[in-house]
Amino acid sequence: MSSALDQLGGEKQLRAVVERFYDRMETDPAAHSLHRLHFRGHGLNHTRQAQFEFLSGFLGGRSYYRERFGHMDLREIHAHVPIREADAELWLDTFDAALDDCGIDGPVVDKMRATLRRAALMLVNDVPDWRVEDDAGRDVEAPG
Repeated sequence: MSSALDQLGGEKQLRAVVERFYDRMETDPAAHSLHRLHFRGHGLNHTRQAQFEFLSGFLGGRSYYRERFGHMDLREIHAHVPIREADAELWLDTFDAALDDCGIDGPVVDKMRATLRRAALMLVNDVPDWRVEDDAGRDVEAPG
């Protein structure tokens, strides 16, 4: 039985989707708030590679991420990131658009979308949201 990664088109196709996803994040004004979440992290070049590595293992391919970091615990990976439901939905919409841009569809994509939706919504948290500032320019927690 082939893996979801194989059904998607292999690592080359996954790399294309991840690249397109981050290209959209960097250029689409609608995805700006997602792009901002990476400003305080390692940056998008690091994130592009980590996302590819994570999704490879997530989709049944080689577990590059686990090999490098020893785990694939999404909550731990994102524990410091303020993620609201709107962020999760925007991530999912942007990833869907990247899949569409790459011409990837079919049953494996439907299943992957459902799994990614559960994972993204599981990450919604109440970490103080530094993207929201008060009138004096100080970071404050975003309203619920």
